Amino acid sequence: LEIFNSLGQKMRLLTDQTLASGMHLLKWDGRDDRGREAASGLYIYRLEIGDFHQSRRLLLVR
Repeated sequence: LEIFNSLGQKMRLLTDQTLASGMHLLKWDGRDDRGREAASGLYIYRLEIGDFHQSRRLLLVR
């Protein structure tokens, strides 16, 4: 699960682990990979599970 800014730059890798099947909860703390707070705005998350890929928008409001 990755978070990208509106320019397509990767901000954060939340996990690259293979998880067992079932429900999982991952929370983004609004920080990039260097620990800096991301600004309010539109971001994209990308979820990859095997051959399945999903990208959706999210809005960060501070």
